[in-house]
Amino acid sequence: MRIRGLLQAGQHSVALSAARNLSQSVPENRDVLYMIAVAERYLGHLPEALATLDRLETHHPNYSRLYQERGHALVAARRPAEAVAAYLRAVHMNPALPASWKALVPLLRAAGQTEDSGLAAQHVAKLARMPVAVITASSMFADGEVHEAERTIRQYLKSNPRDVEAMRLLAQIGMKLEIYEDAEFLLESVLEFAPDYHLARYEYIRALLQRHRHETALAQAQILLKIDPEDRNYRAIYATACVALSRHEEALDVYRSLVTDAPQAADLHLSIAHTLKTMGRQAEAVDAYRLAAQARPSFGDAYWSLANLKTYRFTEDEIERMRTEEARPDLEPVDRWHLCFALGKALEDSGAFAESFRYYDRGNELKRAESSYRPEQSERSLEQQKARFTPEFLRARQGVGSAAPDPIFVLGLPRAGSTLIEQILASHSAIEGTLELSDISRMAQELMGRGHDHSTSRYPAILGDLTPAQLRSLGERYLADTRIYRSGKPYFIDKNPNNFWHIGFIHLILPNAKIIDARREAMACCFSNFKQLFATGQEFTYGLDNIARYYRAYIDMMAHWDRVLPGKILRVQHEDVVEDLDGAVRRLLDFCGVPFEPQCLEFYKTERSVRTASSEQVRRPIFKDGLDQWRNYEPWLGPLKETLEGRKTQG
Repeated sequence: MRIRGLLQAGQHSVALSAARNLSQSVPENRDVLYMIAVAERYLGHLPEALATLDRLETHHPNYSRLYQERGHALVAARRPAEAVAAYLRAVHMNPALPASWKALVPLLRAAGQTEDSGLAAQHVAKLARMPVAVITASSMFADGEVHEAERTIRQYLKSNPRDVEAMRLLAQIGMKLEIYEDAEFLLESVLEFAPDYHLARYEYIRALLQRHRHETALAQAQILLKIDPEDRNYRAIYATACVALSRHEEALDVYRSLVTDAPQAADLHLSIAHTLKTMGRQAEAVDAYRLAAQARPSFGDAYWSLANLKTYRFTEDEIERMRTEEARPDLEPVDRWHLCFALGKALEDSGAFAESFRYYDRGNELKRAESSYRPEQSERSLEQQKARFTPEFLRARQGVGSAAPDPIFVLGLPRAGSTLIEQILASHSAIEGTLELSDISRMAQELMGRGHDHSTSRYPAILGDLTPAQLRSLGERYLADTRIYRSGKPYFIDKNPNNFWHIGFIHLILPNAKIIDARREAMACCFSNFKQLFATGQEFTYGLDNIARYYRAYIDMMAHWDRVLPGKILRVQHEDVVEDLDGAVRRLLDFCGVPFEPQCLEFYKTERSVRTASSEQVRRPIFKDGLDQWRNYEPWLGPLKETLEGRKTQG
């Protein structure tokens, strides 16, 4: 702060000396390097300023102000073409940079780009009309200073509660922090005040998709398409909503029409590949994933998606290409962790277990660093559930809720065999396979209330205040909201693994629902999660200690449900299914109250969309090879064993 004050006061030499002194203790600090470059430019040390900015870019490539400062230095060095490129990069990353837009107006005009100069002038005028607090918070948000941006914009909204730009920015912050319910509410409010704000409606659809409100998202996308049927963003998000509602052929048509006009759009090739994979068209999916990687060689998600097929084997050339890309110092973090997990799988398949573990471990470190998950939260939730759901509490509410027997909840931990159980059950003529539905967790979040503190959460304690009629209404709402995913069969599967936290809630609102706990041997389950990169959620999986503590909390939670709801839950051990498929299938079907059908033994022949990490595995006959894969990594799993053995766990 003192150095900033010196710069603002024009004491550039003193500021430079102080900043260089400070940089000795924090040589990679973003703000210190930035202030050194600013001071060097003001003092006319332009080569030094540009060199400092190069160093800053190495450590903080996503900091928009470094590119703006580079533009300033290049203007001072009379290198206008390079300055334009720097300013354009700055505003592409952060549109709330008035100085960059102002600088671009004369530079673009001098270069003969009159139209672009006019557009830059429009941005200058737009920013001039916006409140300073909104511009400041927008700039902070673009540069990754999310919590500072949130504080700034919330303070502004206290006195300007109907400012749609401020509300939209707070919604964007909510999306970044994965507080999707708040983001949805804010954007819905923006559209009430400004129904023609198309960008806000587009972001509203994104929030709806994150909350699995797919039918509403599709309807909102149709509104945008009526306004501009040729808009590429509108068409793409419409296709995404179609995928979510299993309208795969329609989505493919849209994606393919988009990629025809933009063959180098790596994201579109990836979307096509994901859709084909979900439909079971693996060979076509592989080709599309490869096209995505060709379009952008550093596209980590394309490589990881190939690895995540579980059946794909990388060539030596592909492995070397991934190593080269991952080693790039300027690689985006999201591409780096995708490549680390992909390399872990590729090297595991080739038997290079030591190097494979290093990449898995590195990918986990990178993901854990950007995650807000803390194991104490899960352990606190465990105690809250135990305190609420006592035998006395449940006896007093026996038989309340909706009497419908339709739902079959398959839950547990990820990578524990739940997709296999789902595929077996969905092969039965009376049972519908749907998705990992988020409705139960969404209702729980609503009961918690907005802005809840995990240490003082209203849920599940608030369930004691609900009347039988309210509990029945929640059960009926669940059935109504999930009907969109059904085609008329008597029973349907909700395979969200995280529902194991909410078994007490499920029992209150849907007392006749069937609940199946997919269980897997502790070391195998935990290590399988360690080497899995999830698209969203499951933040507990990044780090061996986190996984082990979560597994222990899960075991304790399920033991509690067994005590207070005896006989309610069918436990299915994955290893038992592998060893005795016929016996396991008959036990599952008997528990669900449906007659035996032989096609359930040939589950791999059932054609349906599967979206989880095990999608390709359940399209093949059952195999035993994966049961003890963790033993290849036993030399590095001592900490996992120790944490798991800290308390006796059930296999």
